[in-house]
Parts: sequence; C-alpha cells; structure tokens
Amino acid sequence: MATRHRNGTNQAATVIMIVADVMAVILGLWILMYLLDANRANDLVGFVQDSARWLAGWSYDLFTFDEAWARVVAGYGLAAVVYLFVGHAVAGRLRRH
Repeated sequence: MATRHRNGTNQAATVIMIVADVMAVILGLWILMYLLDANRANDLVGFVQDSARWLAGWSYDLFTFDEAWARVVAGYGLAAVVYLFVGHAVAGRLRRH
C-alpha cells in the first residue's frame, strides 16, 4: 500500500513540475517574441501573448521602467521564476513525504 501511495505522490509531483515548466516556457516565449518584435497579427503570437498576460496578471506592469522592453522582461520574467520556484518546491516537498 505504501508503494502505491508513493507512486501516486511521485506522479502528482511530476505533474506539478510539468505544469510549472509549461507556464514558465509560455512566459519565456512571450518575452522572446516581444524582444524579437514578433508580428502580433499572427495567431500563434496572439495566443502566446494572451496566455502570458493571463499567467502574469499579478506581475504585469508591476515595474515602471522607462523602457517597455525592461517592463516586459521584468514583469513576465518574475512570473516565470516564481512559477518555476513554487512548482518545483511543492513537487520536491511532495516527493519527500
């Protein structure tokens, strides 16, 4: 029975890490697209921008740098780092128990 519980916990930890990684990749992809001046009329670019804005709603425009690129990198980058840190910390804690 303990093995079954341990496998379920490990699977949950893996799912949490994957979700956190995907969220960070979306945010990182938007930062890259913004810096490379991707065509916002493109459907993929629009999807990534909308997804990133939703994921970083709490950190979007958190910083007031004069340069727009710095606000994007700091705001979306902070969200990506927080999601990675929290996701991996929770997954690590699940795996230890």
